Amino acid sequence: MKRFKHFDASTIEEAVKLLDTYENSSYVIAGGSDLMGCLKDNLWMEFPEAIINIKTIPALNTITVEKDGLHIGALVTLTEIAECESVKKTWAGLAEAARRTASPILRNMGTIAGNICQENRCWYYRYPNKIGGSIDCVRKGGKRCLAVPGDHRFHSIFGAVSKCIAVNPSDTAPALVALNAVVTTTKRQIPIDEFFSAENGAGSTILDRNEIVTKIFVPTPVENAKSSFIKIAYRKSVDFALVNCSASLSYSDGKVTEARICLNGVHNNPRRCQDAEALLIGKELTEETAQLAAEAAVADAKPLFQNLYKVQLAKTSVLDALIGCAK
Repeated sequence: MKRFKHFDASTIEEAVKLLDTYENSSYVIAGGSDLMGCLKDNLWMEFPEAIINIKTIPALNTITVEKDGLHIGALVTLTEIAECESVKKTWAGLAEAARRTASPILRNMGTIAGNICQENRCWYYRYPNKIGGSIDCVRKGGKRCLAVPGDHRFHSIFGAVSKCIAVNPSDTAPALVALNAVVTTTKRQIPIDEFFSAENGAGSTILDRNEIVTKIFVPTPVENAKSSFIKIAYRKSVDFALVNCSASLSYSDGKVTEARICLNGVHNNPRRCQDAEALLIGKELTEETAQLAAEAAVADAKPLFQNLYKVQLAKTSVLDALIGCAK
């Protein structure tokens, strides 16, 4: 690892000022579970000059339940979310997503903001700049996505974004999308549906380089609403998901009045299944309607030869997530 300057910020304002001072050559660190790997592997084309630690900023690690919903500080760990009784009771999909992320040690370190801000996964993009040198895929300034003609077993089944078929790896992202969360930053409030953007080259969100997530808000669900989360991985929670899915359904008189379904691990960005959602509205949630919705969720899939299997995994994940929301 190359040398860099390290700063312990005492306030959000100080952290933003340091990011401005070092412009495009600095990163924020909280839990560090993704950032440290990137630094050790010399992942980026330009190594950062400064790392700004925000763990030293008070009041970013609180989780509170208020009348309007759940307020989660950016530094709240995945373990704290997974073990919070209020979250498990009212926002079950999010609690389960946090519980299924990585290993216990990483959940103790990793923060909710870090989990949704981590970079997309692809072994060509993530290949360390060591033996043989860096692999210049399209996300690192190359001319094409090397996974398309190469090894794409774990890549997007819904086509490419800016030629890239790397997938978003977050487990909590689909749960937050299903629960209609809002991300608060040092600059603005961002509906979770607008937060992710693989179009930003190496980044995976719409955040500016000097913009920091400070809080995530999850609204209180209406009465009779239920949420769930499903993850399929080689080694349960330890591995990144092959496919994961979260759903949230609201009911009135036994029929679905609102539905939000999100798949992840299948595309550059977490993917709302809006055709599947529309199919459920006004209907009772039966195994038949859940199956039809699952099929609609993958109807426009464009898998390659090696990841064709993920279409069935995605369909099954949507089906299981919907059944998990049954009254």
